[in-house]
Amino acid sequence: MSAPPSTPAATPAPAPGTGAAALPPVLVACSHGTRSETGRRTVDALRAAVAAARPDLDVRAAHVDVHGPELPDVVGELTGAGRRGVVVPLLLSSGYHVRVDIADAVAAGAGLSVAAAALGPGPEVTDVVLQRLGEALGEDPAAFDGAVVLAAAGSSDAVAQADVRTAADLLAARLRAPVTCGFLSAQEPAVADAVAAARAAGARRVAVASYLLAPGVFSRRLAGAGADAVAEPMGPHPLLVDLVVRRYGAAAGAR
Repeated sequence: MSAPPSTPAATPAPAPGTGAAALPPVLVACSHGTRSETGRRTVDALRAAVAAARPDLDVRAAHVDVHGPELPDVVGELTGAGRRGVVVPLLLSSGYHVRVDIADAVAAGAGLSVAAAALGPGPEVTDVVLQRLGEALGEDPAAFDGAVVLAAAGSSDAVAQADVRTAADLLAARLRAPVTCGFLSAQEPAVADAVAAARAAGARRVAVASYLLAPGVFSRRLAGAGADAVAEPMGPHPLLVDLVVRRYGAAAGAR
């Protein structure tokens, strides 16, 4: 009589401190997504700079709109592998994408992933906005004798709207001069209207400060806004690289 087939031995669970659980959380650098090839390269350069600053980390790309890899798929892949993750929004406000899209993706991650705070508004982002404005003006922006309009993408989300107003207030405090807001979609006034209003109020010169992370459809529209100087988007600035790393560290440490 033949022996009954043996039952395969169960795979033992990894001991504490070993396996996937022992690895540092993956840094999921999540951007909005863009149809602009230049914009994609810019955001990719920011992720690459973060990876270079922290070669000990696994840095992965994800997006909430327009193109892949989509954030839920990236978080799902990590969850299936038993890997922890920290989703760092490469976004300048805590609007719908942060509070809903990113939060939902993280909630589906079986407790293995967490979300970090958005990059802005804050002093680091203001520093980058000021530097780009100074480059466009060719002078210290604090010495500029005209009006400044902060140009943002625009949103129907109230939290995102409040964040842009905060960003304008932070910039105004650094310039020691009023800063008005202009928007490229979803909100009023449009950037061109904000520039025209500044001229109507008596400004001889008007400069546009860019509250955009990367070039694309929105940034191209700024050239036609009628300003005397238009700042470039922030791009992969070292201050932003450091901020992404610190956002990751704060979220990973709060697990």
